Amino acid sequence: VSDRPFFTREETSKYTDPIPFAGQARWFTQEWDAKSVITHPSPGLDIAGPGLVELRGLAWSGRGKIAQVEVSTDGGRSWDFATLEEPIFTKAATRFRYPWAWTGGEAVILSRATDETGYVQPTRNELLAARGQSSYHFNGIQAWKVNSDGRLTHTYHESLAASLDSVPIALAGPWPFAADCGQA
Repeated sequence: VSDRPFFTREETSKYTDPIPFAGQARWFTQEWDAKSVITHPSPGLDIAGPGLVELRGLAWSGRGKIAQVEVSTDGGRSWDFATLEEPIFTKAATRFRYPWAWTGGEAVILSRATDETGYVQPTRNELLAARGQSSYHFNGIQAWKVNSDGRLTHTYHESLAASLDSVPIALAGPWPFAADCGQA
């Protein structure tokens, strides 16, 4: 136990996030920012058919309690509040749910968390513009594309911003950029 960094290989390689546009780095990123993800449905947990689908997921923050989670079923054009399930503890995963009447058409579903400090989970573009990409600390909004057959796949809900078109592919995360963000 120490009150200061040891500057070990793990600390410097895994918990230091380069900020490529500023020529700087965030050292020892130990505090986790707010993040949420829809866990059901998700790839491999597909939708059987049109009708009422309960979207369920998890949200967490290293800054404190989750204050709210919003869900979008139209690719981020509109948002509605999900129901948070008790208990809601500080710096712990919080379950959420949202009822959705799926008509059977293609859709992009996403969630975004806000913690008690007011920090709002950013979009991928917002995060890339501010920090670049870290495979350890990427808390951008996660999007799932729902295909008309009920199968889900990973997608992006926004096109890569023109100001980020020179971002190296390694900064984009583990999936390739898709110009249409997977939407029809």
